[in-house]
Amino acid sequence: MYDYLIVGAGLYGATCAYELNKKGYKCLVIDKRDHIAGNIYTKEIEGINVHVYGAHIFHTSNKEIWDYINQFAEFNNFINQPVARYKNELYNLPFNMNTFTKLWNDVFTPDDAKNKIEEEKNKYHIEDPKNLEEQAINLVGPTIYEKLIKGYTAKQWGRPCTELPSFIIKRLPVRFTFDNNYFNDRYQGIPIGGYTKIIEKMLSGIEVRLNYDYKLHKNEINANNVIYTGPIDEYFDYCYGPLEYRKVEFKTEILDCDNYQGNAVVNYTQYEIPYTRIIEHKHFEFGKQSKTVISKEYSSTWKPGDEPYYPLNDNKNNDLYNKYKELADKEKNISFGGRLGLYKYYDMDDTIEVALNYLKDIK
Repeated sequence: MYDYLIVGAGLYGATCAYELNKKGYKCLVIDKRDHIAGNIYTKEIEGINVHVYGAHIFHTSNKEIWDYINQFAEFNNFINQPVARYKNELYNLPFNMNTFTKLWNDVFTPDDAKNKIEEEKNKYHIEDPKNLEEQAINLVGPTIYEKLIKGYTAKQWGRPCTELPSFIIKRLPVRFTFDNNYFNDRYQGIPIGGYTKIIEKMLSGIEVRLNYDYKLHKNEINANNVIYTGPIDEYFDYCYGPLEYRKVEFKTEILDCDNYQGNAVVNYTQYEIPYTRIIEHKHFEFGKQSKTVISKEYSSTWKPGDEPYYPLNDNKNNDLYNKYKELADKEKNISFGGRLGLYKYYDMDDTIEVALNYLKDIK
């Protein structure tokens, strides 16, 4: 008999298991994958901690959450400063003065950049934008849109920007300082030794079963309560139809050189390049290894049975989720959490905060 069965050994499930175990509850954690840590799983290859499911940079402005995660690992001082490549040009992200002075040879000051962007916006302004392309041009003008948004966004969503709804981008962050730090958060870094070690510490002393599918084995487990972090639609056998996601695939290569691109993340904004970005994992931890490991990231259309990544939180899917949530609210002794259980994209700090808030009511 278990007090809690926790379905999913990712960050949400592990946080719940750790806190409940501290309170004296007997927990069982199961995961249908062959490893713990969910999508923040890191695996050592050539002495490099590889982010198997894509780049994960921990960032937060919440000191409580920062202190919480730091009890499980020491974090380095990595700052996310991605670079965008368009054809044979390289630009700093997010859009800032380094970007603008490279885009326009007559821009030197913040006022120059503001005036240039306003000039372009006014010249091409569309009163009632009907699609993402028109909305983006209204926000930043055609130069930034064409080089840094158009191709990348089309690859991400699998459709041209003219076929994507305008509400997808309500704003585009523009900075008039020479600051390449992608995040505005006060705290930022990468756990030294990788994320998997964090989850190992959280789950220390707790029974964990891997390669263990809840749907196949749920009747074999005797538990008073269930915390379910899998897809909510799958739990209800897709009775209203599947929720939609974007799928991400990674092609990982070991290269016989010590430095491939000089940065952890380089976005490829040209549509003709099939991948959206290349991650060079050693740069997350300032590695000095003689070889390097890169991952090319491809965004594609998801179908049931594929690994779900980014929820498509458009009106149609949100309405569908709400129907599943109504069913979930009627279930007894089971709660749904995490990115898949709540059908919502969460950064890692949000994931921990939501889990801790859920646990506050459990004495």
